[in-house]
Parts: sequence; C-alpha cells; structure tokens
Amino acid sequence: MTGFLSEDVRELLLSRIKDVPDYPKPGVMFKDITPLLADPKAFAALTETLVRLAERYGATKIVGLEARGFILAAPVAVQAGIGFVPVRKAGKLPGATLAQSYELEYGTAEIEVHAEDLAAGDRVMVIDDVLATGGTAEASLSLIRRAGAEVAGVAVLMELSFLPGRAKLAGALGEAPLDALIVV
Repeated sequence: MTGFLSEDVRELLLSRIKDVPDYPKPGVMFKDITPLLADPKAFAALTETLVRLAERYGATKIVGLEARGFILAAPVAVQAGIGFVPVRKAGKLPGATLAQSYELEYGTAEIEVHAEDLAAGDRVMVIDDVLATGGTAEASLSLIRRAGAEVAGVAVLMELSFLPGRAKLAGALGEAPLDALIVV
C-alpha cells in the first residue's frame, strides 16, 4: 500500500495534515490538508508521488473527484502530460453528461462527468484526498466504465481505515489497484 512512498515523504505529508476536532460536527476529527497544500515542498512531494503512481498504472487520463480531488489531480495530470477530467456534483457541468447516483448515510447524491471527456482506450486514474465510506469513488468507477474507459487505479492521499471505504470499493475495482499514501 505505501511501498512506493518513502518514510521521509510519508512523515512530511503527515506533519502537514492538521487534525481539527469537532468539525464539521461534534465527535468528528476533520483531517485538514490545507497546511499541506500551502507548503510547496510537501505539495510537490505529494504530486511527484502521484505522478509515479500514474506512470505505474499506465494512466492516460486523470479523474479528480470534487472538490479537493481537483486540487490534487490537476497538477498530477499536468506533470504527467496527460488529460485531467473533473467529476462534479450533479448540475455543475454544462452540456452532455453521464450521471451516477450513490448512497449517502442519509439519502443519495449524484455526480457527473462530461460524456465526451472519457472514451474507449482511456486508462483512467482516479485521485481524491480521502477515502472514507467509498461512495463517491465507487460511483466514479461506474461513470468511467459507462463512458467506455478502463479504470487504471485509484489513489488517495489518506484512507480512514475505521470506515468501510476499501471494502466498499473491493468489488468495483476489479483488477485495478487502490493505493492510499497514508492510512489513519
């Protein structure tokens, strides 16, 4: 899971993730990545690590999940020299889209991608900041496949091991790898 990440880089990333207790509600320990993003050395190390994963996966496109996934995925795509495709909340993209709904704790949500941005032959790496319950990531894998593309892999900065995200994604991943840089 973290064999591609040196201990020095892991410690650097961890040192820049701030715990915010009781946010957004009492009892929740929010993992704030904005200090990591503000540190050019840490952000560059994260980007370089994700670029190496994109190369390992043989990715030809990078999908970033709204919203923090955009911040992590876009520089990876630029540095790797491949396309970036945003997966947005429903109603945020103009034109023809593919939509996928998924279950939340209390209700449902929907994400979309531009229909023409992914196609047969694309090998798509999904990037997000946190893997928690896995609902958004699982829905993104369905969108990628419905567009005719192949899932090359999923990479997250942080996996919350006390939540069922990895187990939820197991079936949807197929043969594609799931890599978490940090597991908490």
